[in-house]
Amino acid sequence: MNSVWSDQIHMPQFPQLQRDINTEVLIVGGGMCGILCAYFLEQKGIDYVLVEGERIGQGISKNTTAKITSQHGLIYDKLIKNAGSEKAKMYLKSNEEALAKFCELCKDINCDFEHKDAYTYSLSDRKIIEDEVRAVNTLGFKAEFVDNLTLPFETKGAIKFENQAQFNPLLFIAEIAKGLKIYENTFIRDIKDHTAIADKVKITAKKIIVATHFPFINKHGSYFLKMYQHRSYVIALKNATDVNGIYVDEDQKGMSFRNYKDLLLIGGGDHRTGKTGGNWQELREFAKKHYPQATEKYAWATQDCMSLDGIPYIGHYSKQTPHLYVATGFNKWGMTSSMVAAMILSDVVMGKNNPWQEVYSPHRSMLKQQLFINGVEAVSNILTPTMKRCPHMGCALKWNKTEHTWDCPCHGSRFDHKGELIDNPAKHNANV
Repeated sequence: MNSVWSDQIHMPQFPQLQRDINTEVLIVGGGMCGILCAYFLEQKGIDYVLVEGERIGQGISKNTTAKITSQHGLIYDKLIKNAGSEKAKMYLKSNEEALAKFCELCKDINCDFEHKDAYTYSLSDRKIIEDEVRAVNTLGFKAEFVDNLTLPFETKGAIKFENQAQFNPLLFIAEIAKGLKIYENTFIRDIKDHTAIADKVKITAKKIIVATHFPFINKHGSYFLKMYQHRSYVIALKNATDVNGIYVDEDQKGMSFRNYKDLLLIGGGDHRTGKTGGNWQELREFAKKHYPQATEKYAWATQDCMSLDGIPYIGHYSKQTPHLYVATGFNKWGMTSSMVAAMILSDVVMGKNNPWQEVYSPHRSMLKQQLFINGVEAVSNILTPTMKRCPHMGCALKWNKTEHTWDCPCHGSRFDHKGELIDNPAKHNANV
């Protein structure tokens, strides 16, 4: 199913790479993050090339709900407790600057950019919202507790960030990608030292940025342990309420809301990829109850890379690979995280220190409860007796009867009913 962003959009086309080349910086992945990395390197006059396995903007970026905000659920109280106030300030500052950069760029791009207030609400716990408001205020940012929301149900309150934003991500990508050095339909199968290997060509680069959603090189960085993928669903309704803001539930399994033109976008039905959840059925039952006069115009699904501690991994791919960089683990907040990653990585590949790189370091402690959960999930699925295996690391594939796909519960690779690859980190089709 196409998202509202994919409908009637004409993305610029780029050639397939036909010969071996050399470049200063290679960017692998043509989603929002990779395109922004290329844009900043272009602005700085750095020799670079971006390669995308299919078409730019046609992976996870086309299925986002496109909220541009530094309010990432209830993250700041946890960050202060777990990482300290200084790192929490760095995280907030970096995402506020990412928001400001989007505002600056979108002045000259017709991408339906709008300023909106952002809200994270709770259905059951007023105190958790009050604690987040206090935490954010101690960081020097004005956040507000609000009781009354334009949502069709009662809440225990919400934290409000003023003057955040939303837009159409594919209109943005289509415009900003013009004139960049991009090759499409050039699928990188492996990276060995300074060489990226596609099916028929090789690219040699002094530095390589992996912006492929989930990193696909397993021998470095342990991302197969540090992350899992989380699937969520969206419906777009006509003749529903204008909620005049962007809203998310503090509960990971809750719902999100935003408007786009005359449509109301409702997200939810979440579950770990390879498991089961409410999917579109949950959203449609909600819409039937609360918006009985509305008509569904679009329905789509997406998935997100979830880190161990709620902070993305941006920086050196591993300590053993000083020339290899990564941006991943955006935890459902891919718009500002993509911008933060592009600002950091476009600095560090030039040898410049970035004031935020410490908080996003991929080499921070892995000793989190989620690491144990990820490990158990991997072991149990590797030991599951079945012939239907994910080519990434051999986990047992699960049939997704809602979307008619084969999904990997270990790391989130997905395949159609014939076994053809849909979502990475797998690099090859599956035998199903």
